[in-house]
Amino acid sequence: MRTSLPVQLLAVSMIATLMSSSASAQVTSATPASIDVIPLPRLVETRTSEGFLLGAQTVIYFPGGNAEAQRIGKYLAEVIGIVASPEPPRLEAARADAPAGGIHLRLGGTSGRPEDAEGYELAVDAASVTITAAQPAGLFYGVQTLRQLLPAFVEFEAARADPKREVRATAVRIVDHPRFAWRGAMLDVSRHFFDVDDVKRYIDLISLYKLNRLHLHLADDQGWRIEIKSWPNLTKIGGSTEVGGGPGGFYTQAQYSEIVTYARERFIEIIPEIDMPGHTNAALASYAELNCDGKARPPYTGIEVGFSALCVDKDVTYRFIDDVVREIAKLSPSPYFHIGGDEVKTLTPEQYTQFIDRVQKIVRSHGKQMVGWDEIAPATLEAGSIVQHWRPDGTPTAAVAKGAKVIMSVANRAYLDMKYDNGTPIGLNWAANIEVRDSYEWDPADIAPGIPETALAGVEAPIWSETLANMRDVEFMAFPRLVALAEIAWTREDGRKWDDFRVRLGAHGPRFTALGINFYRASSVPWK
Repeated sequence: MRTSLPVQLLAVSMIATLMSSSASAQVTSATPASIDVIPLPRLVETRTSEGFLLGAQTVIYFPGGNAEAQRIGKYLAEVIGIVASPEPPRLEAARADAPAGGIHLRLGGTSGRPEDAEGYELAVDAASVTITAAQPAGLFYGVQTLRQLLPAFVEFEAARADPKREVRATAVRIVDHPRFAWRGAMLDVSRHFFDVDDVKRYIDLISLYKLNRLHLHLADDQGWRIEIKSWPNLTKIGGSTEVGGGPGGFYTQAQYSEIVTYARERFIEIIPEIDMPGHTNAALASYAELNCDGKARPPYTGIEVGFSALCVDKDVTYRFIDDVVREIAKLSPSPYFHIGGDEVKTLTPEQYTQFIDRVQKIVRSHGKQMVGWDEIAPATLEAGSIVQHWRPDGTPTAAVAKGAKVIMSVANRAYLDMKYDNGTPIGLNWAANIEVRDSYEWDPADIAPGIPETALAGVEAPIWSETLANMRDVEFMAFPRLVALAEIAWTREDGRKWDDFRVRLGAHGPRFTALGINFYRASSVPWK
């Protein structure tokens, strides 16, 4: 059990009061009980009671008439399952004469600030559990915190009620909201294809740590992964390969919509990316007319970059892009469309910026805002555009000067496909070897000179799949570093300390195991 916690008393009576404060994450410890919640909340007050014991009589109450709150209650009941009693907790609409006790989901209390949408208050004592939030998203994040206060064995699908084993939530009061609105992960499904169930698995894992964006890299040189009905060869030809010559694969539009819905139910927004004008060999192999010489390229299964580009001087290229953006935009509730734009080595700077300017208008015509890698900064960016900063030796100051927001994904800190050390059996290390501590000890507001925190949309952790052939590989490279980056995205910098985080992270080892995660046991972390 952890006995050392940062101590600073703070009196907070309402969520709105906390959200109007600039106070950092703070933990008060009245007992030696460990609160191993990740990301670290803004305010934690441990209590002296023995906590809330779940059992056969446990009921989850939700605000009547609110379908999202009811769905969150059902989600919580499924998380708890039958580990505490022969049946999952019952779900009931809240009523005035409801008996005391149980788990209460409540909506209400807002200061009108944007962060209220994801903020929550969680109170646990021997009598009851109460999660209060202004919006359903906050309820969901409160549920994820409650989940972490329960024993790790609740995550094990085969666990069943045992009268000798208690299922008890730690007594605590937590008031919380995130630092950044954009808390993302990126999954490259182009170089190696990951099917619908794989993506759902990743969604489930990232939602536990309060990430709210999943950026899908849907097209690259090695594979085209989403059905475009007006250009069917993109998947017939372009979707038939992957790195190393495997069979590839793609999502039908119905399957993509299934992923979008599954993510939305976990308050995760799917951000689609079609990389262009480079990283396009799968498209160039599918349609000869997209090449300047009118000749289709052979499929590509290697990992080199920078050799491919759409023919930016042909009108057919822009008809193609318009069709692709139009079809994907109709499937994507997100207001954002990612156009890539990175590592283009075959065009002149003038050709490149003219291309980005023209594609930006196409994206806007379909009701979306453009997102691109930091190479797009020299273009004439419109208000609302977002630049994803990935190059450690650069700074997106030019984009910020034009009013763009920035997602911090600096490769030598945030790229999850980088090796942990020279002995890591998979992954690359062109940016750096990134140990868990390296992925945690940096601040998005300080990493790039001249970029104030007000210019940041948030943080995203990409994982590229050149060497990752299956989800076991993805999990090994993502966990535990993705958890570190989730805390960076949620928790204020002055509330984070590596020596505290490593202990809390170590306490999540049994939870990772119960969830079946193939995680890397970093020697710097005291795993339980």
